[in-house]
Amino acid sequence: MIDVSKIPSPCFVMEEELLRRNLRLIRSVQDRAGVQIILALKAFAVWKSFPIIREYITHSTASSAAEAQLAFEEMKSPVHACAPAYTDADFPRFLQYSSHITFNSLSQFERFYPQVQASGREIACGIRINPEFSTVKTALYNPGAPGSRLGVTSDRAGKQLPAGITGLHLHNLCENNSYDLERTLEVAERKFGHLFPQVRWLNLGGGHLITHREYDVEHLIGLLTGLKERYPHLEVILEPGSAFVWETGVLVSTVTDVVENRGIRTVMLNVSFACHMPDCLEMPYKPRIRGASPVPLPGRQACRMGGNSCLSGDFMGDWYFDKPLKVGDTVVFEDMIHYTTVKTTLFNGITHPSIGLWTAGGEFELYRSFGYEDYKHRMS
Repeated sequence: MIDVSKIPSPCFVMEEELLRRNLRLIRSVQDRAGVQIILALKAFAVWKSFPIIREYITHSTASSAAEAQLAFEEMKSPVHACAPAYTDADFPRFLQYSSHITFNSLSQFERFYPQVQASGREIACGIRINPEFSTVKTALYNPGAPGSRLGVTSDRAGKQLPAGITGLHLHNLCENNSYDLERTLEVAERKFGHLFPQVRWLNLGGGHLITHREYDVEHLIGLLTGLKERYPHLEVILEPGSAFVWETGVLVSTVTDVVENRGIRTVMLNVSFACHMPDCLEMPYKPRIRGASPVPLPGRQACRMGGNSCLSGDFMGDWYFDKPLKVGDTVVFEDMIHYTTVKTTLFNGITHPSIGLWTAGGEFELYRSFGYEDYKHRMS
């Protein structure tokens, strides 16, 4: 357990033992199911922790040229690239750092495949398919929504893939379970199964929340082994993001003020929902706070949490504490490692929280702190 008294505030802190717990489970699924599981940088890119991850998982996936370069440099292996659209400016970098490149459309493949051929490198090219089916409830995160810009639909895929396509990529989950994957596979096989014999690999994308305590791991392994029995020639790939660092760390913050207005008590913090925890507002979801109840309890006082940006809506509530919070108290937001540091902003010039690791030896290791120069040089 992290000793928050030893942590600078504000700070994102990942716990090494919890990270290794997740990695052991992911590696176990990979080995038992006979698939390849790779890290998605769009959910987690704290590269100073990659030496730990490389002990269990060797490859990663990137959605931008910057992610591809970072993954290549710090995961020490070529990446699986899958971007919504490549450009003439960035595609040479993808060629340099990738072992697999998935194209979002047939027109993108036709445009850039000649560069793949001319590179002289053995790069596996794939097409992203869109089954027009999804169990994702939040529209913002649903790639299977009607009219989606992501992936080739079955009516456009045709009966025969172009020469040079060796794989298919399917991604329509978002922190879902194995039963959602099962339903997805049923639709995908019905719509695209005639293409499976034409390719060598199938990437099932991300959104597999394998490390959630309620995830049915045995069911997942059964699904994957069944898929491989039906298509024994296929290499099956999964690229979860959140699952790698699910419930592995916290965001430590400090109370800076307490204000009351019309009976609403707001605890002002030195962190921001808008800047540092954007998914809370985008999803939206209410994060857990250590030592607080999310529902009313007898004798507990309701508190709204207020962020430190000027955005009027930079707040969430309510939580219930045993005793009133005061200036200087520590407030710890649970499960704040996935989709946080990769999505934070410097809006309002608010200082980014530090990033660090609580080691297996019970010590705090500071990865990075931030200051004025980071804001200044971000602006111009």
